[in-house]
Order: sequence, then structure tokens, then C-alpha cells
Amino acid sequence: MKTKWEYYKINEEKIKDIQEKYNVNSLLATILANREIQDIKKYLEPTRHDFHNPYQMPDMEKAVERILKAIENKEKIIIFGDYDVDGITSITVLKSFFKDLGVEVDEYIPNRLNEGYGLNKEAIKIIAEQGHNLMITVDCGITGIEEIEYAKSLGIETIVTDHHEPGEKLPNAIAVVDCKRKDNKYPFRELAGVGVAFKLCQAISQKLNLDEKQYLKYLDIVALGTISDIVPLKDENRVITKLGLMLIKQTKNCGLISLLNLAGYRKIDSTAISFGVAPRINACGRMGHANEALDLLLCGNMREASEKARNIAKYNNDRQEYEKIIYEDAIKQIEKNHLEDENSIVLGGDDWHHGVVGIVASKITDLYYKPCLLVCYKDGEDIGKGSGRSIAGFDLHEALTECKDVLEGFGGHSMAVGLSIKRENLPKLKVKFEEYAKTADLKGIYPTINIDCNINIDNINKEIVESLSLLEPLGEGNKMPIFAFKNLKIDSIRSLTEGKHLRLILKSNNNTYINVIGFNLGYMVDDFVIGDKVDVVGCLEINSFNGTDSVQINLKDIMKSI
Repeated sequence: MKTKWEYYKINEEKIKDIQEKYNVNSLLATILANREIQDIKKYLEPTRHDFHNPYQMPDMEKAVERILKAIENKEKIIIFGDYDVDGITSITVLKSFFKDLGVEVDEYIPNRLNEGYGLNKEAIKIIAEQGHNLMITVDCGITGIEEIEYAKSLGIETIVTDHHEPGEKLPNAIAVVDCKRKDNKYPFRELAGVGVAFKLCQAISQKLNLDEKQYLKYLDIVALGTISDIVPLKDENRVITKLGLMLIKQTKNCGLISLLNLAGYRKIDSTAISFGVAPRINACGRMGHANEALDLLLCGNMREASEKARNIAKYNNDRQEYEKIIYEDAIKQIEKNHLEDENSIVLGGDDWHHGVVGIVASKITDLYYKPCLLVCYKDGEDIGKGSGRSIAGFDLHEALTECKDVLEGFGGHSMAVGLSIKRENLPKLKVKFEEYAKTADLKGIYPTINIDCNINIDNINKEIVESLSLLEPLGEGNKMPIFAFKNLKIDSIRSLTEGKHLRLILKSNNNTYINVIGFNLGYMVDDFVIGDKVDVVGCLEINSFNGTDSVQINLKDIMKSI
């Protein structure tokens, strides 16, 4: 696939100033300059004093007062949360915090496969029948206007804590704590759902004059949810995740320890959370077993936690198997119908697993760099459920708005959507969606690789690469730095894992050698031969093998030198 290489504009004066003022090497100073970090000291060394005042959040005072009243009157409280990592960690934090206060609360997580996302009336009816007086939503609720009104009619008052965009109207709740509200005055609006739940714990602690550790001790779980939810790791999210990762390294949460042991990462950082822990928890929700993930994170016995973690690993294996089947089926359809030549990809499949199609849609979007909609139909059912993923510059939600007359329903945002559609209308959706995609001229859009600077491999050593760990946690809004390495000679080239990955050894003019690994780039192996001069872009990392550490490039793209 053709890619576009874009370089940051280097500001030598700014780099030198950062290098001297904060005592960092020139490479780290270059990255900090490129990222335009405003408060570099806070970025590099955030502390617990860098949290914003929780009472600046909309309706926080009302929420705290109503919760304390419920505790005083011994009312029955329930937490309603989402089935993904953000929702599950939100419930974990709030439920644990209340337990420490001597208050037992219940929880409800909707089944993704049967109930879908967010509040629903059937669940609220069950909650009312159980005698709950107060419902606190986490990571959902901001658009549940009808459901919250229904809850009110059954004698349930609601406190909404959410981080999603509200609609034109706010729900009629006791309090709506969401920094995306139009009247928001909180200085940071990009918290994850678990971040908002954490701020509620902070606010209650302050009101009760509790020690800071009463809420700070949950930062390991808050960091887990924040990193997993792909919110920008800036401002307060960086404080949460930087401090939280420190706590994860010495966590006492038996469930988290078990998941980390299963993941097997040598280094505990944002990568270990994103690729080792989060998929295992998310798999529970995708396969319809979210409560088991919650039970794991609330488990206080190491032996029990290890057993629960192994069960969760099985769900993740199932998820991977379903994902492989759907992906292979989708690729066959694409190749058979030559959809790679179209502006968009819309596919349907019988007995595709609804909890997995979103992951596959994301993979297909990455592979072909086109917006993709995948719809799954159960045998004998007329209405299918689907997920969509998009590329930069194409608003998926806007596109589906133009196709709404053939849809049963849809929701989401510019980059990801969920939808439902009758089987008979899927061909109509393909036509309408492709017509809309044509107007966007997607064939002129290519994935962009943002490059921090050129590096001479003769000047690279282990210490310089290790210094980049100060940038952790890396993720959305704080991307891993990417560098260009030019005019290197291929000394060795081969594919790995049945042609899936690419392995090279490159050599500079001064005979400095460096290993390169290109994950999922094995198809490029026939484009180059030993002796070719190439330019490559990628990330620098330490590869540990057989007790030996060496610097290597994690390849993102390669082309012949001009």
C-alpha cells in the first residue's frame, strides 16, 4: 500500500532549550519539541498534585450529595456499566471504593450479544424489581433519555457519569457528570469513563475528609481502563496513566496480577496493557461474559484469580478463532468481487459473531485503507447487526446518515459505528454507501506516517533507546516516536512465520549493522534483494533474546533509496 511520509518541522533552538533546561538527550528533546508539550516537567514527572479539582465537573456536587444521602439512609444502590474494559474497570473502582466505605452496592452489565450497549428498559425493570433506589451509570447513560425517564417512573433516581458526547438534550437525572457537556467548565474533557468514576471517588473522599490513598490506591485499575479505551494520553489522562503504571508494577489486585502473568510481557508498560491485558478483558464482553472479567478484578484470592484468568484466556482464544474465520471469509469476498478497486467495502456474512466483527472491520480498514462495514446475520433472522471502521478524512457517521433510509438503526462517531439492517436491504446499502464514498475521493487519500526526524544508525545505542521510556505511557494523543533511517544497504532479507513477517539486517556506510523486524510486512520480501540501498521508517526498541539485549527497528515502511 502506498504511504505518505511526513516530517515534523525541526526547531533547533527549541530543541537545544529543552535539552539544557530538562537535562535530556537531543533525541528526546526533539520529540518533546515536535509534540509541542506545554508543561514538560508535568509531562515527564507528573505527581498526585496535578489532578484537577473534581468539583469543577458538571453536577459533581449534586452527585456527591445524593450518594451520601443514599448511604446515610441505607438505600439500595446499583452501578450500571458497559461491557468493555472501560466499563468493567469503572465498576471495579466504584464498587471497591464503596466497599471500603462499608457500603455494599450491586452492579449490572448488559450482555453485549442480547442487550447491546447502554441502558435498556428490560434491565431497568429488573433493577426496579430488586428494590434499588439509586442507579449510578458509568461509561454510559448520557444518551439514555427515555430509559432514565422510565427508571424514574419506577422509583429509581439516576446519577449519570459518562464521557461520551451528549445529544441535544440531557437526560432527566439527579446529576449528569460528563465533561463533554456544552456547559462544562472542567479544564480537561477527554477522560475515559473510568477517569470520571475515579473523579467521583476523589470528590466523595474530599467531602468526607478521607486520606488521599482512599482513592489513589485504585490508580492501577484506572490506568488499565484509560489506556484500554484509547482516549488521548494527555493532561489528566497522562497523570492517571503515568502514576497508574507505577502502581501496576506493584499492584495488589489479584486479578490484574493474574492477567499480567498470563500476558507474559517482560516489561510492564502501555504496550503490555494494550496488547496483553486489555484484549483478554474485552474478549469477555465480546463473547457475552463481561461479569466474569468483573469478578476477576474484584477477586481477593490469588489462587481463585489465577483460575478465573485462565478461563478468561479461553474466551480470548475463542475470540481469536472467530476473528480468523470472519477475516478469511471477508477477504475471500473482497477478492472474489474485486472490492479492493472500490472506494468502500460493505460485506455481510451468516453466523459471523457479532462481538468480533468490529475487530475484523478495523483490520480490513487497515489493510485496504478504505471505510468498511461488516454485517452479521444469524440463521433464520432477518435483521443483522454490524460494525464499521473508517479512515482519516471520511466521516462514517455522516455517511450512514445519508444511508439511514435503508437502515433499521445506527450510532457511533466519525471513525466507528454500529448498525442494524434487514437482509434484503444490504445490497441497497452497498450501493448507497459506495456512492457516498465516491464523492469523498478516497482514492487520493493515503495513510500518513509522521516522522520525528532522521537518525544515523552509527549514533544509536541502548542507552539512547532506553531514554525514550520517559515518553511512556504511549498511545492515542502520545504516539510512539517514528524515525527515518536513510541510505542503508540490505545485508540480509527473509520472511518469517509462513511469509507473514519481514526480517532484515541493514548496514550503514560505516559498517554499522542493525536488525529490523516488519510485522505483517512479509509480502514485501520479493520487492528487495541483498545489496539494495533503502530508506526505512520505524520505531526504535530493545530486543531481548537469549539473555542478550540489542537495538532493533520495528519497521513501518520501506522504499528504495533515491
